[in-house]
Amino acid sequence: MILGYVLAVLAAVASGSGSILESAGVRRAGAFGGSPQDLVALRRQPLYFLGIGVDLLGFVFAAAALHRLPLFLVQSVLAFSVGVTATISAILGVRLAGAGWAALGVGATGLVLLGLSADPGPARLLPPGWKLLLVGVAVVIAAIAFAAQRRDGRWSPIVLAFCAGLGFSTVGIAARTLEVSGPVWRLVLEPALWAMIANGLVAAAAFAMALQRGRATAVTAIMFTTNTAVSSLIGVVALNDRVRDGFGAAAAAGFVLAVAGAIGTAHYAAAHRAEPSTSTA
Repeated sequence: MILGYVLAVLAAVASGSGSILESAGVRRAGAFGGSPQDLVALRRQPLYFLGIGVDLLGFVFAAAALHRLPLFLVQSVLAFSVGVTATISAILGVRLAGAGWAALGVGATGLVLLGLSADPGPARLLPPGWKLLLVGVAVVIAAIAFAAQRRDGRWSPIVLAFCAGLGFSTVGIAARTLEVSGPVWRLVLEPALWAMIANGLVAAAAFAMALQRGRATAVTAIMFTTNTAVSSLIGVVALNDRVRDGFGAAAAAGFVLAVAGAIGTAHYAAAHRAEPSTSTA
């Protein structure tokens, strides 16, 4: 059980660090327009691909944690990676306001409550047909993201970040139900694996386009909030994720505090970062 918690924390650290590296790559490439040409420009930015690699490492940690812990716990820890993003940004010179540090404390308190209330164990396995449906979700998300990136305005990064959150939540659901028993070669025939790959690629592309149009902390907050809420709900309803007896209220409070802390951290980090440009206007 301890290993599951360690893996979840490592996944959060990797995800938060990856977001910073990807954002730095986008800035260096000057890829802020959200067009396919801007995405091509990223190929000359090793920082961006380093961020992708760190994110992929985070996915590996998260997938391993999901075989041991419920979705609502692992995804809440991943949502708190926005705190990692904000902390690294503060170390690099983008100072976080006092209220932002308070929000980090709120989120950390929520994670402690979730950790105490979660009942570790395997998930209920989904029938093959449902796993194939998870593969099809990637097509729907890709269509919505494609339409969003063709439009200008403040809603574009929001929709793209939302699409990324849906894609990553599907990755988490598929990872939670992935069957790894038997020969390794059988994984090629496992629909859940293909659902993870397809939705992961679509979500990563949507996240890249969202970073082109919005701030890293705000985009990350939307993505992980969507990811946490959707996957946690499905985990409890359909995958037999459970809470320890007598810890229902603690789990609910922990979930709210963890997500609210992540959103609050992102809000104050983004607001503080905007101050210099506002004062010089």
